[in-house]
Amino acid sequence: MEIPEVSWPRDLDEARSVQGSLSEGVMLRPLPGPVKLVAGIDAAFTEKSTIAAVVVLDIERMQKVEETFSIMKTGFPYIPGYLSFREGPAVLSALKKLRAVPDVFIFDGQGIAHPRGLGIATHIGVLLGRPTIGCAKSRLVGKFRVPRPEKGAAEPLMLDGTVVGVVLRTRSRVKPLFVSPGNLVTVEDAAGVVLECSTKYRLPEPVRYADRYAAEVKKRLYGERPAGHSQTSERLQ
Repeated sequence: MEIPEVSWPRDLDEARSVQGSLSEGVMLRPLPGPVKLVAGIDAAFTEKSTIAAVVVLDIERMQKVEETFSIMKTGFPYIPGYLSFREGPAVLSALKKLRAVPDVFIFDGQGIAHPRGLGIATHIGVLLGRPTIGCAKSRLVGKFRVPRPEKGAAEPLMLDGTVVGVVLRTRSRVKPLFVSPGNLVTVEDAAGVVLECSTKYRLPEPVRYADRYAAEVKKRLYGERPAGHSQTSERLQ
């Protein structure tokens, strides 16, 4: 899988300009065929570094196919709405190590359900030219009705009169997830893939595996779990 070389901005004005340019390249369309290999992507942080983890699963068997990680110096501060500039360099570095070519990439973060339509799943999806999905634990933008309590229940996430995602119950009587397309996937397909990847846990399996792998890497290399790794503030944008 070809990974582009990217010059990452170091300040907010440049980052905002990049988001404006990349948002023009977003395309939402049905997936071209069956989905077999799904990559989950998550990140953890040390005081100065970002650890990006990628885990690829065969979702027909729910078996791990491959896992990679990359550690890079964090070059962009935490600013709401600009998570991709903080995590993106390490994410692309980890993706370069993959041998498998996933059909879909699910990010622990937002897709188009974002103030400028360019959450991390959309940002990386446009750069890769691959189908991506944002799967967040909390809402960043939009209005919704709470879905019914059973697994599979869903309600549209609306922003300025447009459906930008779904509020999806992936486990009965557990808080729903906020699923939005990143790139090259529809709202309906994004929800369908996340639900297909969800078993007995709230998070879809590829993301759950990536979350755990990032934590394991940090513990192994730094002797601790990621500080704030599961905090909502790190996963909104």
